[in-house]
Amino acid sequence: MISLLLAIPRLGVQTVSTALQQLWANRVRAFLTTLGIIIGVASTIAIVGGTQGLKAFVLKEFESFGATRFVIFPRNPRETPNRFSPQQVQLKNRELPIVERASPSIARITPVKVFTASVQAGDRIEQNVRITGMDEDWHLIEGRAIVQGRPFSRIDDEEKRAVCLVNDKAVEELNLNKDPSGTSILVGGRKFLIVGVVETKTLPTIFGGGEPLSEVYIPFSVANSIRPEPIFGMFIQGTMTSAEAFGDLFAEVSAALRRSRNLKPGDPNTFDIRATEQAISTINRVSIGLTIAATCIVAISLVVGGIGIMNIMLASVSERTREIGLRKAVGAPPMVILTQFLVEAVVLCLVGAAIGVALGATLILGVRAIPDSPMADATIPAWAIILAAGSSALTGIVFGMFPAIKAARLNPIDALRHE
Repeated sequence: MISLLLAIPRLGVQTVSTALQQLWANRVRAFLTTLGIIIGVASTIAIVGGTQGLKAFVLKEFESFGATRFVIFPRNPRETPNRFSPQQVQLKNRELPIVERASPSIARITPVKVFTASVQAGDRIEQNVRITGMDEDWHLIEGRAIVQGRPFSRIDDEEKRAVCLVNDKAVEELNLNKDPSGTSILVGGRKFLIVGVVETKTLPTIFGGGEPLSEVYIPFSVANSIRPEPIFGMFIQGTMTSAEAFGDLFAEVSAALRRSRNLKPGDPNTFDIRATEQAISTINRVSIGLTIAATCIVAISLVVGGIGIMNIMLASVSERTREIGLRKAVGAPPMVILTQFLVEAVVLCLVGAAIGVALGATLILGVRAIPDSPMADATIPAWAIILAAGSSALTGIVFGMFPAIKAARLNPIDALRHE
């Protein structure tokens, strides 16, 4: 019994070695047989690796936003586009403290008003410059550092001081000093004192970010007095206590704003709430969807490849009938014959899977080598390789079983007579 157990590993090595020899003897036929498996596994590896790279790229782009960021903005319901006037839809100043009190999930919050105006510094005039009105919490929410001068203070907003911040792009285009603090500019014909320079930060590439533009920032109360019309309405942005708090924040803010706007239970919201975490969740769902699609592709390819392997193994049984009969005549039990042909089918599938993994990895490396490729972080997760190998081995067992059983059941006398 002990000697039999010790012989099992040696017999297994011999069986695999024999299977490899058979594959090498018919290598062209074996390659063509495994082509379906090679294509399926390579496609899966490439799709999964590419999805991982795209996901990493998008999430990296979101890092500049922060996972806890959210924004509340007016929304004219599509269900009833003519029911609410612009005045009813726009957010009001009085709603900011209502929102802040109603939601413990809010860490920081600021009103924001954006419009465009001409900006003049000396003889230089820039048209349609982006003007943003905000308060002192904006710096912490946006994560925009002050590179020169000072940030806004609460007093600037409370006393409606005519002060402003500019970004370094505005410094360049308006031909200002490197540190323009203390310099005055005209914003829409109104004089403002520059108190600092804020770093330039563009939108992520996936949101159409490109060349940075000139920006001027003024206290929200001043912006509200310059542009009080509803069409230049404000929006609210802030940060949550955690990235997982969006569900609570949405419920709390929605209830507070619906009460404030006297919306009835059947009325649609005249506002919307979005968060970075929502987009991240969407990206994760898309990633899962692509992975499922890749799994379906490999499943179809394995079935097609498995049918080819069954055919080639049946042909192999027919070609080696005399060999099988001779082995049975010298005492080889049916289980040994079955195991040999089953191992050959599994090895054939695993070799195809190995080639497919190598081909898929080559595709991923090629994509990563492209300059400025969004797939620069594409990687092949270990589970994808394990899945490919496991599925291929299972295909070999399932589709190789019938030919192996047929070989094991051959009558040795009939097999020896086979021409």
